[in-house]
Amino acid sequence: MSTEPEKLTVEVSATDSVTALLSLAAKPTRLGITLILGHGAGADQMSSFMRLYADGLSQRGFDVMTFNFVYKEQRRGAPDQKAKLEACYQSVIQAARMHRKLKANQMMIGGKSMGGRIASQVAAAGAGDLAGLVFLGYPLHPPGKPEQLRTAHLPAINAPLLFVQRSRDAFGTGEEIQNIIDVHELPATLYLIEGGDHSFKVPKRAGVPQPAVYEATMDEIARWAKDRRLVS
Repeated sequence: MSTEPEKLTVEVSATDSVTALLSLAAKPTRLGITLILGHGAGADQMSSFMRLYADGLSQRGFDVMTFNFVYKEQRRGAPDQKAKLEACYQSVIQAARMHRKLKANQMMIGGKSMGGRIASQVAAAGAGDLAGLVFLGYPLHPPGKPEQLRTAHLPAINAPLLFVQRSRDAFGTGEEIQNIIDVHELPATLYLIEGGDHSFKVPKRAGVPQPAVYEATMDEIARWAKDRRLVS
């Protein structure tokens, strides 16, 4: 049974702060991993997708922290510039590392779409020791613009990567993601979701219950963490 997440305030700058939510795993199942997940461009950490994954992954043993980027905290529509998004993510990482209940944990970062991309940029720039990165629909390129790849920084990441991707995602198909992994020889694993949209929703004709799709992706994240020997 899930419990109410702990609400935190994270200082980003002298003028900006954001809200973070920490969902702790039950002690018998704790993996000793803090997983920070950033939200996508169009919705904040309270979206149904973000709460579903925060709750589901905490039930699987992760201590999950979500947060709002500054623009969403201030209820603005357009995302902040790259530097401000990265500064916010870096501040959340620092807050998680200093949290008394998380100090002994390994750390993984990632997020949904834009949140995962910003996590990857922060990791490439040097975010300290990371046990891995989890991308819930990596935005490889803008829809319809496959030439505008967001990949130049990926080879600078030393930690293992998990791409959870729709097979025909408009932001980057499974085939495109695999090609990037191969070309750059990334330490990465690709988990494909057949059909569906950028938020992993599958059409009814697929014959797979939607909850089962989400559960399978969360099972894979937990299995990947263990198989990669990120936990003892």
